[in-house]
Amino acid sequence: MQNDKKIEKINILRHSTAHILATAVLNFFPEAKFAIGPATDDGFYYDFELPRTLIPEDLALLEKEMKKIIKANFPFEKKAISTEKALEKFRKLNQTYKIELIEDLIKEGKKKVLVYKSGNFIDLCSGPHLESTGEVDAQAFKLISISGAYWKGNEKNPMLQRIYGTVFNNKKNLKKYLFNLEEAKKRNHQIIGKKLELFANISEIGQGLPVWLPKGYAMRRVLEDYMLKMERSYGYEHILTPHINKKKLFETSGHLGFYNKSMYSPMKIDNEIFYLKPMNCPATMLVYKLKPKSYREMPIKMGEFGTVYRYEKSGELHGLQRVRGFTQNDAHIFCTSDQLKTEFIEVLEMLLKFYKDLGFKNYKFRLSLSDNEKEKYVGKKKDWEKTENIMREVLEESKVDFYEEKGEAAFYGPKIDVQAINVFGKEDSISTIQIDFNLPKRFDLNFINKDGEKERPFVIHRALIGSFERFFAFLIEYYAGNFPLWIAPIQIGILPVSEKFDKYSKKVFAKLKKQDYRVKLFNSDDSLGKRIAESTKLKIPYILIAGKKEEKDNLVTIRKRNNKEQKIIKIDEFLELIENEIKLKK
Repeated sequence: MQNDKKIEKINILRHSTAHILATAVLNFFPEAKFAIGPATDDGFYYDFELPRTLIPEDLALLEKEMKKIIKANFPFEKKAISTEKALEKFRKLNQTYKIELIEDLIKEGKKKVLVYKSGNFIDLCSGPHLESTGEVDAQAFKLISISGAYWKGNEKNPMLQRIYGTVFNNKKNLKKYLFNLEEAKKRNHQIIGKKLELFANISEIGQGLPVWLPKGYAMRRVLEDYMLKMERSYGYEHILTPHINKKKLFETSGHLGFYNKSMYSPMKIDNEIFYLKPMNCPATMLVYKLKPKSYREMPIKMGEFGTVYRYEKSGELHGLQRVRGFTQNDAHIFCTSDQLKTEFIEVLEMLLKFYKDLGFKNYKFRLSLSDNEKEKYVGKKKDWEKTENIMREVLEESKVDFYEEKGEAAFYGPKIDVQAINVFGKEDSISTIQIDFNLPKRFDLNFINKDGEKERPFVIHRALIGSFERFFAFLIEYYAGNFPLWIAPIQIGILPVSEKFDKYSKKVFAKLKKQDYRVKLFNSDDSLGKRIAESTKLKIPYILIAGKKEEKDNLVTIRKRNNKEQKIIKIDEFLELIENEIKLKK
């Protein structure tokens, strides 16, 4: 409760500062049209239609103007007025976007709205706000950047100019935030991905459809192989379903009813309608139904690395984090009621092992539960209660850090999401474990129980990696490109001291390649120093230098990433060293 009050307080500060920004913009551009200016997790923004395009240098000028407004200590004056009067007021001000918002409220049946005035700026706003502009610390705010944003997030609407900013209670917290922001830029997965040649977004191929380049795909294959091996050891069998499915499938699953806005347009083939699949689940249900099942076969565990396609607005696309085509590490577990707890324990065990091997330590679990609004959910109340209790028990018995969120369950079942916390304390949802009461019913799934009667199976849907694309965005930023040896795109770089030692270097290269290590030979005409710098930029875990002494005694000089110390050892000794490091996932 205390934490909620703290969040509410900082949000009021941030939203009030957004109004101060809008006032400064109005002072510079009297003809400006104002859209919305909410608080965000990191600060605030405000969207404007302006007579000219802003440039980065404008931010300093606006900050200076905002400091004058803070010093003037204008009160935030609140007034409740009728929607008709509000419409009249904003029409006089020629504020197109505010007029549209009021008209939307009138359609919803709203009779009154709140307006706030600070200085010469009047805004349609539900508040709350600070008492006055003077309560903002003039040394504790900063305008961060300018970007484009479609009105209401719809690309068919006008493109506005968005100014992002942040504000804190004191200068010290601002300074810490700005430091972290600079660190975040260094860890930006798009920048690192480009430098290390891991992936590319190619406009001719399409927005939101990233291409895995050789180095990135090598990493992805390592994780795919790791996950395949782990899943098989836990009794999973793997399937692969088509990228397009018939319309009928998505009518049965219900996706055409509740998910169609996120699906791509239909395509007509041989007088039948097909869709790119947004989920792997419907096709998996049909695989289960191919032949009758007995309780003796349960649980049945099906894994799939299935590529799905979802329509995301172009303004929301972002590197690998928000894409239109992505591959999920999906699995569906079909089990009996008595097997539920065992299966949840097993999935959690797999997940914890996976995170340990990747070196992830900072994460927590969110248990999303139903609320009292029964009409929101499908399935029997007793099944919901049983499953929610089992999920809670498993989390408690595993002694993991978790918290509960009532009302955050999906309509088809409760779920456990893993919130991985990045180096700056921000949460990213990565893995998920869900129960689905919807699809087993829609597809009429069953098995023959001990009494020879048909019984509906419980279905656990889990994605340990989630999507490879989103997961890699997190992985790149978590490690800043300094990946552990076992998943690094280039594990070993070999550098001959000069051309004279090319033959020996190629011999070492061939030996490592034969052992299936990812190796690169740096034998260009550049100086050794320049080649060391080049390999360092690629963040390669081990650099091997080969010269006269190394060639003579079948040795290599090894240099570890981020460590200038060098050590001369035999090649076989080096092979043993890296084999052990990979085996232990150090």
